[in-house]
Amino acid sequence: MSPPTLAVVVPCFNEELVLPHTCDRLVEQLGSLVGDGLVDAKSFICFVDDGSLDNTWGTIDAFSKEFESVRGIKLSRNFGHQNALLAGLLEVGKRADCVISIDADLQQDENAMADFVKEYSRGADIVFGVRSDRHSDDAFKRMSAGFFYRLMAVMGVRLKRNHADYRLMSRRAIEALREYDEDNLFLRGIVPQIGFKQSVVYFEVRERVQGTSKYTLGRMISFALNGITSFSITPLRIVTTLGFIFTFLSIVMSVYILVMKLVYQTAVPGWASVVLPIYLLGGIQLLSVGVIGEYVGRVYMESKRRPRYIIEDSTLD
Repeated sequence: MSPPTLAVVVPCFNEELVLPHTCDRLVEQLGSLVGDGLVDAKSFICFVDDGSLDNTWGTIDAFSKEFESVRGIKLSRNFGHQNALLAGLLEVGKRADCVISIDADLQQDENAMADFVKEYSRGADIVFGVRSDRHSDDAFKRMSAGFFYRLMAVMGVRLKRNHADYRLMSRRAIEALREYDEDNLFLRGIVPQIGFKQSVVYFEVRERVQGTSKYTLGRMISFALNGITSFSITPLRIVTTLGFIFTFLSIVMSVYILVMKLVYQTAVPGWASVVLPIYLLGGIQLLSVGVIGEYVGRVYMESKRRPRYIIEDSTLD
């Protein structure tokens, strides 16, 4: 049986400083995989420029001319990491038997790719790269990551713990991913839902060599909110629950006010007629908004059909 053709997809945004180091290491790693007979010599690396403001695309274009195994895709603007990653997966999916996605900073150990390919050769369509530990993170990062996974679990979103977007997908899995025509994209939640045979490879995380991380606190919060709204309507159900609670409390308060007024004659004149409708209508409004929100939320997630990415230039064959 001949070895599979592998494509390595690398989303990039303002990664001009780190790209020379990343390209050298990935080309070396790919050559090692070819030399060991794990992948076909036609295997290649595809960098996806997500509308960078620096010379990221110029660097990618130069590498594609220097190295036979390097390709590049330039998006027309910044569509976001998940859309850039999706663009890479879908565009190279028909050109390779399997695809590995990895971050441009190579904090994810590229040497684990050999284990990814071995799992694929054993029949796995999806192989998740999972961090073996979080010792390299500071206290805040460990705490925020733990909170993120607990929050997702509470919201009913099933994720691979300590897995980012370092994974292998077979051509069959990518074709299945193509069927997920969603605008609110959260690949960490979508990929586990695809099914097929899945496996896990553990790897060590290293320090970033050049540049700075693009995942600021604001981006991480936005990423978490995107994941929740993509896969869970639990927040809407919480609003609905609050509606029921306040409606119940308004009824209790109404009974209390009526008892105080009719039995004990202690209610302040005019107070009952003002407060009673406020409590009652407030509860009913929250309940109504919650119920409507259940439907509006579902429609909103599927109603927009804007392009998820637009390719401006490409060096793919």
